[in-house]
Amino acid sequence: MLKFIFWSLVAINAALFAYGKGYLGHFSGNEREPERLLNQLNASKLAIISPEKASDASAAAASAAASARPAPEVLACVEIGSFVLADARRFEAQLASLNLGDRQSRHNLPGNEVSSYIVYMPPQGSKEGADKKAGELRALGVTNYFVMNDNSPLRWGISLGVFKTESAAQNQLAILMKQGVRTARVAPRMSGSKRLVFQFRDVDTELKAKLEQFRAGYPNAESHACK
Repeated sequence: MLKFIFWSLVAINAALFAYGKGYLGHFSGNEREPERLLNQLNASKLAIISPEKASDASAAAASAAASARPAPEVLACVEIGSFVLADARRFEAQLASLNLGDRQSRHNLPGNEVSSYIVYMPPQGSKEGADKKAGELRALGVTNYFVMNDNSPLRWGISLGVFKTESAAQNQLAILMKQGVRTARVAPRMSGSKRLVFQFRDVDTELKAKLEQFRAGYPNAESHACK
């Protein structure tokens, strides 16, 4: 009987020793398994970061994803025309829904017929330059002049008279030359056209599609990049 008890205790101790060493496995999922856990998670490669760094990392990932998406094409300027006045007004009414503001403008096309002839001095580059040239004209006794300050190609030039015929303009030029004016010249003035064009700036692909949809209702109107 004593031998049985002795060997039973030896067997129990051996079983407990084997269990403690992990030779017999584990009977509960909640048991701690340090070596196996470390092998599964590669704990040496893990790092704990603060919520702020986690937020920054998330924002950086979102920004990178947004950058990866192709940016919409933006055109510097698109011109659509030409329109007779009635069609231009109808087209302009359609454009109102786009709320383009100063990105939209309307222009008259230049005419191709001479309406008059101008005697003038070329642009002086600035208001100051034009005023200086005007002072020189006054010193020569010329008082019939006008500084052109509009947005035409002759801005800051000086008009010395507009005439119906070229011969009348040439006669005026001859008189001015006798007074000592040396840089005046004669040029034809073209009549204004009765046709109009529209120009649009900062046009992306979405806006271009909408403009083309409107333009399709006018068979004679064409769309192209601004010159």
